Amino acid sequence: MIQVNANRIQSRELANMLDSTESGCPLKPDCPRDPYWALQLVEKYDTRVPRYTSYPTAAQFGVTVGTRQHLQWLAELNAARPISLYVHIPFCERLCWYCGCNTGVTHKRSRIVDYVETLKTEIALIASVIPHRAEVEALHFGGGSPNTLSPGDLDGLFACLKESFTIGESTAIAAEIDPRSLTQEWIDAATRLGLSRASLGVQDLDPDVQRAINRHQPYALVEWAVHALRRAGVRSINLDLVYGLPRQSTPGLLSTVDQVLDLEPDRLALFGYAHVPWMMARQKLINERELPDAGERYRQQHAAADRIEDAGYLRIGLDHFAMPTDSLAIAARNGTLQRDFQGYTSDRHTALLGLGASSISSFTRGYVQNYSDTKQWREMIEAGRLATGRGVELSNEDRFWGEIIERLMCDLNVDLACSCRKWGICSAWLVPELARLRVMERDGLVRIRGSLVTVTELGRPFLRAICAVFDQNLPGQDAAPRHSRMI
Repeated sequence: MIQVNANRIQSRELANMLDSTESGCPLKPDCPRDPYWALQLVEKYDTRVPRYTSYPTAAQFGVTVGTRQHLQWLAELNAARPISLYVHIPFCERLCWYCGCNTGVTHKRSRIVDYVETLKTEIALIASVIPHRAEVEALHFGGGSPNTLSPGDLDGLFACLKESFTIGESTAIAAEIDPRSLTQEWIDAATRLGLSRASLGVQDLDPDVQRAINRHQPYALVEWAVHALRRAGVRSINLDLVYGLPRQSTPGLLSTVDQVLDLEPDRLALFGYAHVPWMMARQKLINERELPDAGERYRQQHAAADRIEDAGYLRIGLDHFAMPTDSLAIAARNGTLQRDFQGYTSDRHTALLGLGASSISSFTRGYVQNYSDTKQWREMIEAGRLATGRGVELSNEDRFWGEIIERLMCDLNVDLACSCRKWGICSAWLVPELARLRVMERDGLVRIRGSLVTVTELGRPFLRAICAVFDQNLPGQDAAPRHSRMI
């Protein structure tokens, strides 16, 4: 009873702190969005912030967490809870200059074969540490381009995976696909093995934009890929679009949106191009003078999102859209949406095991990442050791801040008092964050009622900046840049 009363007092104190906000918001919640005001907000809030696919983010991973913790967390996995697997394929047939993924071009089959053989060794090694045969809820192939693997590569990998884990008809199997190198033979092999969801990179269909990013991909190629996958039995198709690319314009992006909507994808993702040439050397090949400014990026994102919603898609979190019957939309309605290193997901996993170079694993106690260098990853695995390069162990406070950020990213609202009670955190900790939220409420980005903080429609494009209010690890303004700009 004493604890309950204390929780009630804390909730009341936090609500009082939040209710003390003087609104002064220039926009009423039911007023139409003022484009001029929105552009002022872009100028004010367009800072460099993480994408929050985890908290702490990968920028906080360090070498003090490594193989020892990785082994321990694998050994502690709950036999009653299914896991998810992520398999990273770091190869592409052509290099796109905008890409921020850990990938490279190879035309040597021997490199891919060697990589697949090392993956098999890693799969067996990981499984040998887990004290039970783990059931897999979801299996995701990412990259790079997983369709650089041959049908024989796929057969060998799946045989190894099924030998080490329980993968059945209920396991959701997904793959990221490059339409430019997709073949009917690959589709037939993947669907025979259970592929049920495919995510295709489209980015932009304007030939001039494609020349600026070194990605030639005509609409007819995308159309064939979508129809071929559906004919083979793939039940869910996602198409990725990108705004903020060089030479891109709002009318041109809307033309791309209209063309892909004709293909009736089950999901769409609308990502902002992350220009981080200090991290990705290939992006130095992009002419920065051809990049749209923050205001134009906002207009592109705003117009494209409205067009997609007008076509009947539900907007999910920051940058995803799904038809109302899609599992992602259902999870969003039910409040069970999660966010991990692959983005938004309806998976209910408590552990995600990453396989392959640079892949990240998440556990309830922390995160670990494999070495990004393929050679270094291979040497560790061939020596019979996990290729854990770095990671981070979660404190109670990390989990507290991480839950707030994830709920905002997924649900666009969070009850701060509930989070304080759940993690045993004193509401006084939130004083600096509340002061920043008050400013955002006056700007119309959030609405505060009691201890409930809700992101407004005006605030949705600023979601990363809103989440950054609760990030305890952001570097100062004078620090070297780590993240992409918010818009």
